[in-house]
Amino acid sequence: MKNSKLIVLSADALVSDDMELMKTLPNFKKYLSGGACVKTVKTCYPTITYPAHTSIATGVYPDKHGVNGNDLFYPRPVGRPWRWFHEYVFAKDIFSYAKEAGKTTAAVFWPVTGNHPDIDYLIDEYWTQFPGDTKQAAFARSGASPEVLKIVDRYADGWIERRHPEADVFVINCAADIIREYSPDLIMIHPANIDGYRHGNGLFNKAVDKGIYETDEWLGKLCRAAEDAGQLENTNIVLISDHGQLEIKRAINLNVLLADAGFLTVEGGEIKSLKAYIRSGGMVAYCYVYDKAVKDAVYEYLRHLRDEGIYGISEVLTEAEAREKHRLGGQFDFVIETDGYTSFGESVTRPLTANFRQDDYRLGRATHGYMPDKGPQPVFYAKGPDFKNGAELERCDIVDEAPTFARIFGTEMKDVDGRVLTELLNDR
Repeated sequence: MKNSKLIVLSADALVSDDMELMKTLPNFKKYLSGGACVKTVKTCYPTITYPAHTSIATGVYPDKHGVNGNDLFYPRPVGRPWRWFHEYVFAKDIFSYAKEAGKTTAAVFWPVTGNHPDIDYLIDEYWTQFPGDTKQAAFARSGASPEVLKIVDRYADGWIERRHPEADVFVINCAADIIREYSPDLIMIHPANIDGYRHGNGLFNKAVDKGIYETDEWLGKLCRAAEDAGQLENTNIVLISDHGQLEIKRAINLNVLLADAGFLTVEGGEIKSLKAYIRSGGMVAYCYVYDKAVKDAVYEYLRHLRDEGIYGISEVLTEAEAREKHRLGGQFDFVIETDGYTSFGESVTRPLTANFRQDDYRLGRATHGYMPDKGPQPVFYAKGPDFKNGAELERCDIVDEAPTFARIFGTEMKDVDGRVLTELLNDR
Protein backbone atom coordinates (compact mmCIF):
# COMPACT_ATOMS: atom_id res chain seq x y z
CA MET A 1 0.00 0.00 0.00
CA LYS A 2 2.80 2.41 0.83
CA ASN A 3 3.60 3.43 -2.76
CA SER A 4 0.04 4.17 -3.89
CA LYS A 5 -1.38 7.57 -4.68
CA LEU A 6 -4.79 8.89 -3.68
CA ILE A 7 -7.17 11.34 -5.37
CA VAL A 8 -10.16 12.27 -3.18
CA LEU A 9 -12.98 14.18 -4.89
CA SER A 10 -15.57 15.43 -2.41
CA ALA A 11 -18.69 16.42 -4.36
CA ASP A 12 -20.46 18.69 -1.89
CA ALA A 13 -24.06 17.52 -1.21
CA LEU A 14 -23.92 14.50 -3.53
CA VAL A 15 -26.24 11.87 -2.02
CA SER A 16 -27.04 8.20 -2.47
CA ASP A 17 -30.19 9.04 -4.42
CA ASP A 18 -27.98 10.68 -7.07
CA MET A 19 -26.00 7.53 -7.72
CA GLU A 20 -28.60 5.94 -9.99
CA LEU A 21 -27.80 8.64 -12.55
CA MET A 22 -24.11 8.88 -11.71
CA LYS A 23 -23.56 5.17 -12.34
CA THR A 24 -24.79 5.53 -15.93
CA LEU A 25 -22.28 8.24 -16.84
CA PRO A 26 -19.13 7.49 -18.83
CA ASN A 27 -16.37 8.51 -16.45
CA PHE A 28 -17.93 6.90 -13.40
CA LYS A 29 -18.32 3.69 -15.43
CA LYS A 30 -14.72 3.87 -16.66
CA TYR A 31 -12.93 4.82 -13.45
CA LEU A 32 -15.14 3.77 -10.50
CA SER A 33 -17.60 1.11 -11.63
CA GLY A 34 -16.98 -2.26 -10.01
CA GLY A 35 -14.86 -0.83 -7.22
CA ALA A 36 -15.58 -0.62 -3.50
CA CYS A 37 -18.37 1.43 -1.99
CA VAL A 38 -20.27 2.43 1.10
CA LYS A 39 -23.88 3.01 0.13
CA THR A 40 -24.53 5.69 2.75
CA VAL A 41 -22.25 7.57 5.11
CA LYS A 42 -23.35 9.04 8.43
CA THR A 43 -21.92 12.52 8.58
CA CYS A 44 -21.31 14.70 11.64
CA TYR A 45 -23.60 17.10 13.46
CA PRO A 46 -24.04 19.77 12.27
CA THR A 47 -24.40 18.66 8.65
CA ILE A 48 -22.49 21.70 7.38
CA THR A 49 -19.65 21.77 4.86
CA TYR A 50 -16.74 22.95 7.01
CA PRO A 51 -17.44 20.74 10.05
CA ALA A 52 -18.01 17.74 7.77
CA HIS A 53 -14.86 18.22 5.69
CA THR A 54 -12.83 18.71 8.84
CA SER A 55 -14.24 15.44 10.20
CA ILE A 56 -13.37 13.73 6.91
CA ALA A 57 -9.77 14.97 7.16
CA THR A 58 -9.19 14.43 10.89
CA GLY A 59 -11.20 11.30 11.68
CA VAL A 60 -12.76 13.03 14.69
CA TYR A 61 -16.03 14.82 15.41
CA PRO A 62 -16.54 18.58 15.91
CA ASP A 63 -16.25 18.37 19.70
CA LYS A 64 -12.58 17.42 19.14
CA HIS A 65 -11.58 19.29 15.98
CA GLY A 66 -13.34 22.51 16.99
CA VAL A 67 -15.04 23.44 13.70
CA ASN A 68 -18.78 23.65 14.42
CA GLY A 69 -19.77 25.94 11.54
CA ASN A 70 -18.53 27.58 8.37
CA ASP A 71 -18.11 30.97 9.98
CA LEU A 72 -16.29 32.32 13.02
CA PHE A 73 -18.60 33.62 15.71
CA TYR A 74 -17.09 36.58 17.52
CA PRO A 75 -18.34 37.96 20.86
CA ARG A 76 -20.56 40.24 18.81
CA PRO A 77 -22.42 38.79 15.83
CA VAL A 78 -21.05 41.18 13.19
CA GLY A 79 -18.41 40.98 10.49
CA ARG A 80 -17.92 37.23 10.76
CA PRO A 81 -15.33 35.74 8.40
CA TRP A 82 -15.39 32.07 7.48
CA ARG A 83 -13.03 29.52 8.98
CA TRP A 84 -10.67 29.58 6.02
CA PHE A 85 -7.45 28.81 7.87
CA HIS A 86 -5.98 25.63 9.29
CA GLU A 87 -5.23 27.33 12.62
CA TYR A 88 -8.89 26.77 13.56
CA VAL A 89 -8.51 22.97 13.46
CA PHE A 90 -7.53 21.44 16.81
CA ALA A 91 -6.84 17.89 15.61
CA LYS A 92 -4.13 16.33 13.45
CA ASP A 93 -5.35 15.53 9.94
CA ILE A 94 -4.61 13.20 7.05
CA PHE A 95 -2.36 15.77 5.37
CA SER A 96 -0.03 15.79 8.36
CA TYR A 97 -0.05 12.00 8.68
CA ALA A 98 0.71 11.63 4.97
CA LYS A 99 3.52 14.16 5.22
CA GLU A 100 5.04 12.29 8.17
CA ALA A 101 4.90 9.12 6.05
CA GLY A 102 7.07 10.85 3.45
CA LYS A 103 4.25 11.65 1.04
CA THR A 104 3.65 14.78 -1.03
CA THR A 105 0.30 16.44 -0.44
CA ALA A 106 -2.11 18.77 -2.22
CA ALA A 107 -5.51 20.32 -1.59
CA VAL A 108 -7.70 22.43 -3.86
CA PHE A 109 -10.57 24.23 -2.14
CA TRP A 110 -10.59 21.71 0.69
CA PRO A 111 -12.19 23.69 3.55
CA VAL A 112 -10.22 24.98 6.54
CA THR A 113 -6.77 24.34 5.05
CA GLY A 114 -5.47 27.90 4.61
CA ASN A 115 -1.73 28.10 5.36
CA HIS A 116 -1.60 24.42 6.28
CA PRO A 117 2.10 23.67 6.90
CA ASP A 118 1.87 20.07 5.64
CA ILE A 119 0.20 20.71 2.27
CA ASP A 120 2.79 21.11 -0.48
CA TYR A 121 0.46 22.30 -3.25
CA LEU A 122 -2.38 24.31 -1.75
CA ILE A 123 -5.25 26.38 -3.10
CA ASP A 124 -7.45 27.07 -0.08
CA GLU A 125 -11.20 27.61 -0.33
CA TYR A 126 -10.82 31.35 -0.03
CA TRP A 127 -11.62 34.46 -2.04
CA THR A 128 -10.82 38.16 -2.27
CA GLN A 129 -11.61 40.05 0.91
CA PHE A 130 -11.65 43.76 0.16
CA PRO A 131 -11.78 46.25 -2.72
CA GLY A 132 -8.58 46.05 -4.72
CA ASP A 133 -7.70 42.58 -3.44
CA THR A 134 -6.64 40.26 -6.26
CA LYS A 135 -7.21 36.55 -6.68
CA GLN A 136 -3.48 35.90 -6.77
CA ALA A 137 -2.90 37.94 -3.60
CA ALA A 138 -5.75 36.18 -1.81
CA PHE A 139 -4.45 32.71 -2.64
CA ALA A 140 -0.88 33.68 -1.75
CA ARG A 141 -2.14 35.01 1.58
CA SER A 142 -3.86 31.68 2.26
CA GLY A 143 -0.86 29.51 1.48
CA ALA A 144 -0.47 29.03 -2.28
CA SER A 145 3.20 28.61 -3.25
CA PRO A 146 4.77 30.38 -6.27
CA GLU A 147 4.52 27.24 -8.43
CA VAL A 148 0.84 26.85 -7.55
CA LEU A 149 0.19 30.53 -8.26
CA LYS A 150 1.44 29.93 -11.81
CA ILE A 151 -1.37 27.40 -12.21
CA VAL A 152 -3.86 29.83 -10.65
CA ASP A 153 -2.82 32.43 -13.24
CA ARG A 154 -3.86 30.09 -16.06
CA TYR A 155 -7.45 29.90 -14.90
CA ALA A 156 -8.07 32.95 -12.72
CA ASP A 157 -9.80 34.94 -15.46
CA GLY A 158 -12.51 32.29 -15.71
CA TRP A 159 -13.00 32.01 -11.96
CA ILE A 160 -16.11 33.77 -10.69
CA GLU A 161 -16.04 33.70 -6.91
CA ARG A 162 -18.76 31.63 -5.26
CA ARG A 163 -20.69 31.12 -8.50
CA HIS A 164 -21.36 27.66 -9.86
CA PRO A 165 -20.13 26.03 -11.99
CA GLU A 166 -17.50 28.67 -12.83
CA ALA A 167 -15.83 28.43 -9.41
CA ASP A 168 -15.79 24.64 -9.64
CA VAL A 169 -14.34 24.57 -13.16
CA PHE A 170 -11.46 26.65 -11.78
CA VAL A 171 -11.00 24.15 -8.92
CA ILE A 172 -10.91 21.14 -11.23
CA ASN A 173 -8.63 22.74 -13.82
CA CYS A 174 -6.13 23.72 -11.13
CA ALA A 175 -6.29 20.29 -9.49
CA ALA A 176 -5.78 18.52 -12.82
CA ASP A 177 -2.68 20.61 -13.54
CA ILE A 178 -1.28 19.90 -10.07
CA ILE A 179 -1.77 16.17 -10.67
CA ARG A 180 -0.28 16.35 -14.16
CA GLU A 181 2.74 18.45 -13.23
CA TYR A 182 3.56 17.41 -9.66
CA SER A 183 1.82 14.04 -9.18
CA PRO A 184 1.25 14.42 -5.41
CA ASP A 185 0.72 11.26 -3.40
CA LEU A 186 -2.42 12.74 -1.83
CA ILE A 187 -4.72 15.35 -3.32
CA MET A 188 -8.12 16.27 -1.89
CA ILE A 189 -10.48 18.39 -3.98
CA HIS A 190 -13.79 20.06 -3.15
CA PRO A 191 -16.19 21.36 -5.82
CA ALA A 192 -19.56 22.62 -4.60
CA ASN A 193 -21.75 22.84 -7.70
CA ILE A 194 -24.32 20.23 -6.63
CA ASP A 195 -24.63 21.91 -3.24
CA GLY A 196 -25.18 25.28 -4.92
CA TYR A 197 -27.81 23.91 -7.29
CA ARG A 198 -29.71 22.32 -4.42
CA HIS A 199 -29.65 25.53 -2.40
CA GLY A 200 -30.99 27.47 -5.35
CA ASN A 201 -33.50 25.05 -6.81
CA GLY A 202 -34.45 22.39 -4.30
CA LEU A 203 -33.46 18.81 -3.64
CA PHE A 204 -34.10 16.96 -6.93
CA ASN A 205 -34.48 18.72 -10.27
CA LYS A 206 -32.85 19.26 -13.66
CA ALA A 207 -30.31 21.70 -12.23
CA VAL A 208 -29.07 19.05 -9.80
CA ASP A 209 -28.94 16.50 -12.64
CA LYS A 210 -26.77 18.98 -14.54
CA GLY A 211 -24.45 19.06 -11.52
CA ILE A 212 -24.16 15.27 -11.55
CA TYR A 213 -23.18 15.35 -15.23
CA GLU A 214 -20.61 18.05 -14.42
CA THR A 215 -19.19 15.98 -11.58
CA ASP A 216 -18.76 13.00 -13.88
CA GLU A 217 -16.97 15.21 -16.40
CA TRP A 218 -14.64 16.49 -13.69
CA LEU A 219 -13.95 12.98 -12.42
CA GLY A 220 -12.79 12.12 -15.92
CA LYS A 221 -10.59 15.20 -16.17
CA LEU A 222 -8.80 14.34 -12.91
CA CYS A 223 -8.29 10.72 -13.91
CA ARG A 224 -6.96 11.71 -17.33
CA ALA A 225 -4.49 14.02 -15.56
CA ALA A 226 -3.27 11.00 -13.57
CA GLU A 227 -2.98 9.12 -16.88
CA ASP A 228 -0.95 11.97 -18.35
CA ALA A 229 1.35 11.75 -15.33
CA GLY A 230 1.77 8.02 -15.92
CA GLN A 231 0.28 7.22 -12.52
CA LEU A 232 -3.32 6.14 -13.06
CA GLU A 233 -2.67 2.42 -12.46
CA ASN A 234 -0.99 3.34 -9.17
CA THR A 235 -3.73 5.74 -8.08
CA ASN A 236 -6.77 5.16 -5.88
CA ILE A 237 -9.74 7.26 -7.01
CA VAL A 238 -12.25 8.11 -4.28
CA LEU A 239 -15.57 9.93 -4.73
CA ILE A 240 -17.17 11.07 -1.47
CA SER A 241 -19.52 13.74 -0.16
CA ASP A 242 -20.08 15.65 3.06
CA HIS A 243 -23.82 15.94 3.71
CA GLY A 244 -27.24 15.91 2.07
CA GLN A 245 -29.90 18.58 2.06
CA LEU A 246 -33.59 18.94 2.87
CA GLU A 247 -36.09 21.20 1.18
CA ILE A 248 -37.36 23.95 3.44
CA LYS A 249 -40.82 25.46 3.49
CA ARG A 250 -40.02 28.54 5.55
CA ALA A 251 -37.27 30.34 7.43
CA ILE A 252 -37.77 31.94 10.83
CA ASN A 253 -35.71 34.70 12.44
CA LEU A 254 -35.53 33.48 16.04
CA ASN A 255 -33.67 36.60 17.17
CA VAL A 256 -36.90 38.54 16.61
CA LEU A 257 -38.46 36.39 19.32
CA LEU A 258 -35.46 36.91 21.62
CA ALA A 259 -35.96 40.64 21.18
CA ASP A 260 -39.67 40.30 21.96
CA ALA A 261 -38.73 38.49 25.18
CA GLY A 262 -36.23 41.19 26.19
CA PHE A 263 -33.04 39.19 25.66
CA LEU A 264 -31.70 41.67 23.13
CA THR A 265 -32.53 45.30 22.36
CA VAL A 266 -32.82 46.63 18.83
CA GLU A 267 -33.07 50.28 17.80
CA GLY A 268 -33.21 51.44 14.22
CA GLY A 269 -32.45 47.95 13.03
CA GLU A 270 -29.22 47.78 15.07
CA ILE A 271 -28.45 45.74 18.19
CA LYS A 272 -28.01 48.07 21.15
CA SER A 273 -27.75 45.59 23.99
CA LEU A 274 -27.25 41.87 24.00
CA LYS A 275 -28.10 39.25 26.60
CA ALA A 276 -28.48 36.39 24.13
CA TYR A 277 -28.17 35.83 20.39
CA ILE A 278 -29.03 33.01 17.99
CA ARG A 279 -26.52 32.15 15.25
CA SER A 280 -27.87 30.24 12.26
CA GLY A 281 -26.27 27.23 10.62
CA GLY A 282 -29.24 26.63 8.31
CA MET A 283 -31.47 23.97 9.82
CA VAL A 284 -29.56 24.14 13.09
CA ALA A 285 -28.95 27.18 15.27
CA TYR A 286 -26.76 28.01 18.24
CA CYS A 287 -27.82 30.21 21.12
CA TYR A 288 -25.10 32.21 22.88
CA VAL A 289 -25.98 33.70 26.26
CA TYR A 290 -23.89 36.76 27.09
CA ASP A 291 -25.51 37.54 30.43
CA LYS A 292 -25.23 34.29 32.37
CA ALA A 293 -27.71 35.60 34.94
CA VAL A 294 -30.47 35.00 32.36
CA LYS A 295 -29.19 31.66 31.05
CA ASP A 296 -31.89 29.62 32.77
CA ALA A 297 -34.56 32.04 31.58
CA VAL A 298 -33.31 31.80 27.98
CA TYR A 299 -33.36 28.01 28.20
CA GLU A 300 -36.93 28.00 29.48
CA TYR A 301 -37.97 30.42 26.76
CA LEU A 302 -36.42 28.31 23.99
CA ARG A 303 -38.15 25.22 25.35
CA HIS A 304 -41.41 27.18 25.43
CA LEU A 305 -40.93 28.05 21.74
CA ARG A 306 -40.27 24.37 21.03
CA ASP A 307 -43.39 23.29 22.88
CA GLU A 308 -45.55 25.85 21.07
CA GLY A 309 -44.88 23.81 17.92
CA ILE A 310 -45.10 26.70 15.46
CA TYR A 311 -41.55 28.10 15.41
CA GLY A 312 -39.76 25.29 13.60
CA ILE A 313 -37.99 23.86 16.66
CA SER A 314 -37.99 20.13 17.37
CA GLU A 315 -35.27 19.99 20.04
CA VAL A 316 -33.35 22.31 22.35
CA LEU A 317 -30.10 20.84 23.65
CA THR A 318 -27.66 22.25 26.17
CA GLU A 319 -24.03 22.32 25.08
CA ALA A 320 -23.37 19.38 27.40
CA GLU A 321 -26.21 17.38 25.86
CA ALA A 322 -25.06 18.18 22.33
CA ARG A 323 -21.54 17.08 23.21
CA GLU A 324 -22.66 13.85 24.87
CA LYS A 325 -25.33 12.81 22.35
CA HIS A 326 -23.97 14.16 19.07
CA ARG A 327 -20.27 14.96 19.58
CA LEU A 328 -20.92 18.65 18.98
CA GLY A 329 -19.24 21.16 21.28
CA GLY A 330 -18.30 24.82 21.37
CA GLN A 331 -18.71 28.16 23.09
CA PHE A 332 -22.48 28.18 22.55
CA ASP A 333 -24.95 27.49 25.36
CA PHE A 334 -27.77 25.78 23.46
CA VAL A 335 -28.37 24.01 20.15
CA ILE A 336 -31.71 24.45 18.36
CA GLU A 337 -32.71 21.69 15.93
CA THR A 338 -35.15 22.11 13.03
CA ASP A 339 -38.52 20.41 12.71
CA GLY A 340 -37.36 19.12 9.32
CA TYR A 341 -38.81 21.80 7.06
CA THR A 342 -37.79 25.07 8.76
CA SER A 343 -34.51 26.92 8.39
CA PHE A 344 -33.30 29.68 10.67
CA GLY A 345 -32.34 33.22 9.73
CA GLU A 346 -30.48 35.73 11.87
CA SER A 347 -32.33 39.00 11.37
CA VAL A 348 -33.13 40.84 14.60
CA THR A 349 -35.99 42.83 13.05
CA ARG A 350 -39.35 41.83 11.69
CA PRO A 351 -40.73 40.13 9.70
CA LEU A 352 -40.46 36.98 11.75
CA THR A 353 -40.20 34.87 8.61
CA ALA A 354 -37.35 35.31 6.14
CA ASN A 355 -37.51 35.21 2.36
CA PHE A 356 -35.62 32.61 0.36
CA ARG A 357 -32.24 33.93 -0.80
CA GLN A 358 -29.75 32.83 -3.44
CA ASP A 359 -26.79 34.47 -1.69
CA ASP A 360 -27.17 32.74 1.70
CA TYR A 361 -26.88 28.95 1.85
CA ARG A 362 -28.92 28.93 5.04
CA LEU A 363 -31.96 30.43 3.32
CA GLY A 364 -32.05 28.63 -0.02
CA ARG A 365 -34.82 26.40 -1.35
CA ALA A 366 -32.98 23.52 0.30
CA THR A 367 -30.27 23.52 2.94
CA HIS A 368 -28.60 21.49 5.67
CA GLY A 369 -27.29 21.69 9.23
CA TYR A 370 -29.81 19.29 10.76
CA MET A 371 -29.03 16.07 12.63
CA PRO A 372 -27.18 13.60 10.43
CA ASP A 373 -29.71 10.75 10.19
CA LYS A 374 -32.26 12.99 8.47
CA GLY A 375 -32.75 13.17 4.74
CA PRO A 376 -30.64 11.84 1.84
CA GLN A 377 -27.21 10.58 2.88
CA PRO A 378 -23.62 11.10 1.63
CA VAL A 379 -21.68 8.41 -0.26
CA PHE A 380 -18.26 6.75 -0.61
CA TYR A 381 -17.07 5.11 -3.86
CA ALA A 382 -13.48 4.03 -4.48
CA LYS A 383 -11.41 2.12 -6.98
CA GLY A 384 -7.70 1.51 -7.31
CA PRO A 385 -4.84 -0.76 -6.31
CA ASP A 386 -5.69 -0.68 -2.61
CA PHE A 387 -9.47 -1.20 -2.82
CA LYS A 388 -11.22 -4.53 -3.26
CA ASN A 389 -13.32 -4.66 -6.40
CA GLY A 390 -16.93 -5.37 -5.51
CA ALA A 391 -16.51 -4.77 -1.77
CA GLU A 392 -19.57 -3.09 -0.33
CA LEU A 393 -20.76 -1.76 3.01
CA GLU A 394 -24.23 -0.51 3.79
CA ARG A 395 -23.10 2.20 6.20
CA CYS A 396 -20.06 3.83 7.76
CA ASP A 397 -19.27 6.99 9.67
CA ILE A 398 -17.65 10.02 8.09
CA VAL A 399 -14.81 9.78 10.61
CA ASP A 400 -13.85 6.39 9.16
CA GLU A 401 -12.57 7.95 5.96
CA ALA A 402 -9.30 9.55 7.10
CA PRO A 403 -8.09 6.44 9.01
CA THR A 404 -8.78 4.41 5.86
CA PHE A 405 -6.79 6.84 3.73
CA ALA A 406 -3.94 6.72 6.25
CA ARG A 407 -3.82 2.91 6.03
CA ILE A 408 -3.27 3.22 2.27
CA PHE A 409 -0.13 5.21 3.07
CA GLY A 410 1.06 2.62 5.55
CA THR A 411 0.42 4.72 8.63
CA GLU A 412 -2.10 4.79 11.47
CA MET A 413 -3.99 7.78 12.81
CA LYS A 414 -3.92 8.00 16.61
CA ASP A 415 -6.73 8.94 19.00
CA VAL A 416 -9.40 9.18 16.30
CA ASP A 417 -13.11 8.49 16.51
CA GLY A 418 -13.22 6.49 13.28
CA ARG A 419 -11.90 3.11 12.22
CA VAL A 420 -10.14 1.71 9.15
CA LEU A 421 -12.64 0.29 6.67
CA THR A 422 -10.65 -2.90 6.27
CA GLU A 423 -13.59 -4.58 4.52
CA LEU A 424 -12.95 -2.34 1.52
CA LEU A 425 -9.16 -2.67 1.36
CA ASN A 426 -6.90 -5.18 -0.33
CA ASP A 427 -4.49 -6.88 2.04
CA ARG A 428 -1.25 -6.03 0.27
